[in-house]
Amino acid sequence: MAEQIANIHNQNKNGNKFIKKIIRVDLTPMVDLGFLLITFFVFTTTMSTSTVMGMVTPKATDSMHDNICESCVITVLPTSNNKIYYYEGNEKNAIYKTTNYSAGGLRKLLMDKKHALENSKRDAVLIIRPTTTASFGNLVQIIDESKICMYTRYYLDQPGEKDKKNID
Repeated sequence: MAEQIANIHNQNKNGNKFIKKIIRVDLTPMVDLGFLLITFFVFTTTMSTSTVMGMVTPKATDSMHDNICESCVITVLPTSNNKIYYYEGNEKNAIYKTTNYSAGGLRKLLMDKKHALENSKRDAVLIIRPTTTASFGNLVQIIDESKICMYTRYYLDQPGEKDKKNID
């Protein structure tokens, strides 16, 4: 790593002799270490890419209402205390029921709706209307459950006036 080249004997003005050593430092191991560190950090940053769930948003020119059969729709309204109100079909004929976020609650509800529509060859549609008391975590849980249950169509909407009256 360090190499002593030669001993040079000099004499200063007072006549004292001293030995001057010339040392050459080899920086090759330091360069190797630098390249190893750079390689390590580049490798670790490429390995930890974040995964984001894609969300499709409608264009401004799209119609607000798709042609969706009434029996294909299930609307969930998350509220506080991990409680979910839901109804199937149209908002006009809504019969509000409650469930929770457990596997026997929301997941069973979504799977039952999906299995009920298997023979009709239609896709189940999930409408999520989070209330002001629902947390962001509750919304994420519902979207996760919809992905687990393989719902290809889900919408985010605001609760209507009838929803607000029936869930309070």
